[in-house]
Amino acid sequence: MPGWRRNGAWFAAIVAVLAAAWTGGLIAFSRSIPGAVVDRTTPTDAIVVLTGGSNRVTTGLNLVTHGLAVRVLVSGVHRDVNIEQLLENGPDVEQDLRCCVDAGHGALDTAGNASESAAWMRRHGFRSLRLVTASYHMPRSLLEFRHAMPEAIVIPHPVFSDDVKIDDWWQWPGTASLIVGEYNKFLLSWVRQIASVAAGARNS
Repeated sequence: MPGWRRNGAWFAAIVAVLAAAWTGGLIAFSRSIPGAVVDRTTPTDAIVVLTGGSNRVTTGLNLVTHGLAVRVLVSGVHRDVNIEQLLENGPDVEQDLRCCVDAGHGALDTAGNASESAAWMRRHGFRSLRLVTASYHMPRSLLEFRHAMPEAIVIPHPVFSDDVKIDDWWQWPGTASLIVGEYNKFLLSWVRQIASVAAGARNS
């Protein structure tokens, strides 16, 4: 077999293996997306809400009004949005929540959310949190948060949207595109963390 054919066959085999691995990972990732809130009652020191989707802030504020935590961080808030504006879309309760809510303006992505939240948690001496974000965003969020603060207990509290069809997601083009994109971001986060750990081991 000429060299170019042999090399082409090897290349095709490698591509096939990578494609199979990527597809298998995508299936596993889709199955890791929560379909319900598993733990609704365990109190934590804090609640962290990641902005970017409907009902997240309202859900986080409702949780603190029901006594599941003493303080809330809303991470990833636009710099022009203040606490009062966040509370405008919150639950209609008699309790003044301004004492219990912090707005984090420094995060630009999920890794930034995790870093911002870790610093906030350590500043307050908190050791456990309930993480509020969209269900499809939860696997990557947990990956980032557990890397940023391995000492903390993180309880997922997913929020669901009627526009995201988790069941039979491959039949819905919009949801399929969302989940594939989220899976690719998950892989990039995972690779980045492995590289970071490897670099730290070499420098130690």
